[in-house]
Amino acid sequence: MKSINIIVLLSLLLSSSFSVADSKISSLDQLVTKVRSESILESKELTARENAFKKTKNNQAAQLAKLQKQLNAERLRGKHLKTRYSENEAFIQTESEHLHEKMGSLGELFGIVRQTSKDLQSLFKGSLVSAQMPNREALLQLISERKSNPSIQELEGVWRLLIDEMIESGKVRRFQAPVITLNGEEQLREVVRLGAFNVVSEGLYLRYLPETERLVELGRQPAVRYTQQALELQSAKEGMTAVALDPSRGAILSLMVQSPSLLERINQGGVIGYLIIAVGIIGLLLVLERSVVLSLMQSTMKSQQKGINLSKDSPLMRLKAVATKQSTMDSETLALKLDQAILKERPYIKQFLSTLAVFAAIAPLLGLLGTVSGMIETFQAITLFGTGDPKLMSGGISIALVTTELGLVVAIPLVLLHSWISGLAKAVLFILDEESAAQVASREEMQHANV
Repeated sequence: MKSINIIVLLSLLLSSSFSVADSKISSLDQLVTKVRSESILESKELTARENAFKKTKNNQAAQLAKLQKQLNAERLRGKHLKTRYSENEAFIQTESEHLHEKMGSLGELFGIVRQTSKDLQSLFKGSLVSAQMPNREALLQLISERKSNPSIQELEGVWRLLIDEMIESGKVRRFQAPVITLNGEEQLREVVRLGAFNVVSEGLYLRYLPETERLVELGRQPAVRYTQQALELQSAKEGMTAVALDPSRGAILSLMVQSPSLLERINQGGVIGYLIIAVGIIGLLLVLERSVVLSLMQSTMKSQQKGINLSKDSPLMRLKAVATKQSTMDSETLALKLDQAILKERPYIKQFLSTLAVFAAIAPLLGLLGTVSGMIETFQAITLFGTGDPKLMSGGISIALVTTELGLVVAIPLVLLHSWISGLAKAVLFILDEESAAQVASREEMQHANV
């Protein structure tokens, strides 16, 4: 019996070793008392926990019953809604058929309205009228994107937008608007809108950017006479003023300002183009010099034939001087002497004519050289990059075409001017031949008279 008590005490001692370790116990009686008190407390805690579990169990049972009741109610409601849905589905189908019958062609009409709204969006977005009246596409976007049919008020709104566009397309309006200059600065200016065709400001034509809803100065303006007309239009307060109008709403103006200038076309010809132009300029200078010299020479010689300006030096007077010096020669010898004198004058009279003929001949040849060079460059670009990008071939084609054009532009006038200068030279030589024949005939008459 004593051993059993010892075992019980040891077990109690082990179970409460942690609590015993924390307290200071000096005897076995204190240990037993401590174990008993803790056992009583533990039993009370277990009882409290059991009571709380029972209470929670009862609450959960009540909540489960409540949820079960709600589930049954929702099942009944679901059956009722399903029945009602079936009834409404049949009703909706019947009413939809009635609506479709009553609408008739209105469905197609509303479809056309939506499509028209989409088309008008792009039209209004790029229209110059939007530069003065922005944000006009909100109603059109709403109608085109919405699935329901538009109302009467919305249809009237589309009609008003169309009327406004038509009216504004035929009016000249002044208004303040931000303008982006070529330097990238934005300035508030007074602009003049010519219907839906052009916009000008301070004598400059503007371009409307739908993406930013801003007006931008054109990088290259049209001819001065057009910009001057635009400036006069903006400064005019009343009456009528002439102004250039682009009926294509900017397309023709864009092509005009994008077309290269004369200097740019010359630059496209490269070195060969500059060489052709140099040949043309030198040829024109020679033509100018020969035309002045031969014209003055011809005028002087004609006046000297009439006995005027005999003191002025000219080929005719030099020819007469030869005849005067050879007063004792017979007519045949005099004719030879005069022919010799004419031959001496001929190089000066026909000076630079051969050069002009050469220039007129080599100008188209240089153009042909440029054509060949440009085509070689084009074929090299095709070999390296293919024919996918035309811009890669445009450089060679520009050289080929521009040099050919420059060669013809230089050659044709040089040929005509060479013919004209040759005619002047022949006219001068004809006067000398005529005077030579007159001198020989006079000498022959004198010889016959002496005989």
